[in-house]
Amino acid sequence: MLKPKYFLYARKSTEDDDKQMMSIETQLFELREYARRENFEIIREFQEAKSAKTPGREKFAEMIDEVEKSESVGILAWHPDRLARNSVDGGKVIYLVDTGKIVSLRFPQFWFEPTPQGKFMLQVAFGQSKYFSDNLVENVKRGIRQKLRRGEWLTLAPFGYVNNPKTRQIEPHPAKSKIVVRAFEEFAKGTHTLKSMSEFLAELGVETRNRTPLAKCSIHHLLTNRAYLGFVAHHGEYHEGTFPPILSLAIFEAVQEVLKRKAKPRKSKQKHNFSFTGLLTCGECGSAITAQWAKGHGGLYRYYRCTKKNGNCAQRYLREDLLVSQLKARLQSVALCDEWTKKMLAKVAEWEKEKVHSSQSFVQNLETKRTATQEKLDKLTSAYIDGDIPKENYLKKKEELLKQKVSLASQKSDFGRTGKNWIEPLRSWILDIQKAKKLSHSDNFQDIKAFVQKVGTNHQLLDKSASFSFSAPWDYAALRLAQSRQAEPQSGEATSLKNRESLIVSAQ
Repeated sequence: MLKPKYFLYARKSTEDDDKQMMSIETQLFELREYARRENFEIIREFQEAKSAKTPGREKFAEMIDEVEKSESVGILAWHPDRLARNSVDGGKVIYLVDTGKIVSLRFPQFWFEPTPQGKFMLQVAFGQSKYFSDNLVENVKRGIRQKLRRGEWLTLAPFGYVNNPKTRQIEPHPAKSKIVVRAFEEFAKGTHTLKSMSEFLAELGVETRNRTPLAKCSIHHLLTNRAYLGFVAHHGEYHEGTFPPILSLAIFEAVQEVLKRKAKPRKSKQKHNFSFTGLLTCGECGSAITAQWAKGHGGLYRYYRCTKKNGNCAQRYLREDLLVSQLKARLQSVALCDEWTKKMLAKVAEWEKEKVHSSQSFVQNLETKRTATQEKLDKLTSAYIDGDIPKENYLKKKEELLKQKVSLASQKSDFGRTGKNWIEPLRSWILDIQKAKKLSHSDNFQDIKAFVQKVGTNHQLLDKSASFSFSAPWDYAALRLAQSRQAEPQSGEATSLKNRESLIVSAQ
C-alpha cells in the first residue's frame, strides 16, 4: 500500500504578533523533523494565527477543501487541539476520516489509527480540547465577576489613572488626573469644540505617539468615560468601583449636557469680532441688537444697532467704544476696592471659624440615604436575577441608583471640606465683586460681556444708552454700595463698615 501524502497544518491561538511569536515556527520545525524521520511526503503547508474556539478559520477551510478534492491524503499537525476546539470543525475531520478522504492523521504527541477505537480516541481528544476551551472561558468569566464584585478595574488604567500592581487596582495619577479635571472644567464652559479641546490637551502634553493632537473620537471617549466617576463598565453595564473617582457628578453631568447640545451644531456664518452681539435687545421694539462695520470720524468702527425685525424702529447706531464705556460705568456701581475686599474676606474667615456646627446629623442622614440606595440596588439585582424585570429596565434603573450613590458620596465629601455650604459661595461672590473693579478698567470685551450677563437681566439699548438691571444679590450690593459711598463723606468709616457688613450678611 502506498504511503499517503500529507497536508501540514500549524496554528497559534492569537493574531497578535507579540504573543506566541515562536509557536508556529516551533510547530513547523518539529513537524518537518517528524515527517523526515517517518519519511512522510508533505504536499502543502497551511499555517494561520486564529483561535479555533469557533468555526470560520480561512486556512483550515482551505485545507479541508483540498482534502475533499484529493484522494487518500493525510493531515500532519502538532496535536488534535491545533485542528479543532469546536464541535463543528472536529466533526468535519472525523467525517472525512469516516468517508475515507483522510486516510491518516499524524501527531507527534498523539497516536491515531483510522479504526473504531482510534476514531473514538480522536473524538475524546477533540472533546477534551473543547472542554479545555470552554472551561478556560468560564474561569475567565468567573474571575471577571469576582473582580466586579470587589469593584476592581479589569484592564489597563484609563488616562488619568495608573495601575497599582500591588493592590491590583487603579489609582489617580498625580499629574494626569489633574489634567482630566482641567479638561472637564474647560469643556463645561461651553466654549470648546472637540477639536479645540484636542489642541488644549496637546498644549498640556496629551498627544498621540506621533506628537499630534488626539482625534475627536478620543476626546469624546475621554469626556464620556464614567470611570472618572468611579464606575467600571463591562458589556454595557456599569458597576460600582472601589477606586477613588477623579470627578464630581456635577462637573461630569455638565460636560454631558454640553456634548448633547453640541451634537448637532448649527451652521454658523463667518464670524466677525463683535463682542457684544447677543447681549442686548432694542428698548423700543424688542428686536435683537446686531453689529456691523462702518466708517465714521475718519476711521472704521464697530457699531451696534437694532435689527428692526419687529417693524419700524427709530433707534440709531451706537459705536462700540461708547457702549463699552457705558457698561464699565454700570459695573462701577458694584465694584469693590481691594481694601474693602480684604476686610470682607477677613470677616468671612472669622465667621468660618466661629460658625462650626456639628455635622453628625447631616452625615448620618447621608449615610442613611446611601444605605437605602444600596438596598434598592440589591433588591433590583435580585429581581433581575429572578427574571422579574427585563434587562433594559434593570440597566437603566441600576445606572440611576449608582449615580445617586456617587452624588451622596460627593455631598458627604463636599460637606467635609467646606463645613458650611454658604462659606465658599459667599467668598466666591466677594471675589466676583472685586472682579467688577478690574473689568471696569479692562479691555477684555469678552470677559466684560460674560460678567454683565452673569450679574444682570433685561439688557437693553435705547436712545444710544445701554442699561440692565442687577439680579439678586447684585441688586442689593449696588444699593448698599451706593449708600455707603454717599455716607462716607458725612458719617465716616463707621457707617461705611456697617454697610459693608450688612452687604455680606445679605449675601448669605
